[in-house]
Amino acid sequence: MITVCSLARLGETVERTRARHLVTLISGGTEVARPASIHANDHLFLTFNDITAPAEGLTPPGEDHVRELIGFVRRWNLSGPMVIHCFAGISRSTAAAYITACALQADADEEALAQALRAASPSATPNPRLVALADSLLGRNGRMSAAIKEIGRGADAYEGTPFTFAVGGTSAPPAASAPR
Repeated sequence: MITVCSLARLGETVERTRARHLVTLISGGTEVARPASIHANDHLFLTFNDITAPAEGLTPPGEDHVRELIGFVRRWNLSGPMVIHCFAGISRSTAAAYITACALQADADEEALAQALRAASPSATPNPRLVALADSLLGRNGRMSAAIKEIGRGADAYEGTPFTFAVGGTSAPPAASAPR
């Protein structure tokens, strides 16, 4: 299972899920404390901005970022949960969850996975640049991008509610918000 959350909910989400693998997708210079239960070798830390096109002074998601993500998730033994987070838990992390599901299920239907993502998270708005790069690297011939375009922009939110997205393409209902 993959659980997606924001940076603010990282510690509690790792603890609740008992995750042992972690993907961080964050802007450079943002402090992220790796939870003690996550070994350094089981933490992928990628720094880039949540943008869809190059912009002066910002780092767009690139092919190397997506290659690292795909390589990391393919080394995951699936025996325990993985947490994927970004700053808000809405764009980079939901794109990475979708990419993970597609990378680990070569024959899975891209549209069904995108619909499962939308069902799991009404606010999910996967970064289209990340998805397009993965679409190309995974040889999905535009189907990943088309599926994400079809589900459209998610509901407006400052921070996404943590949710679980099964690698099998089904999802659990969104986790209840815990008091802060």
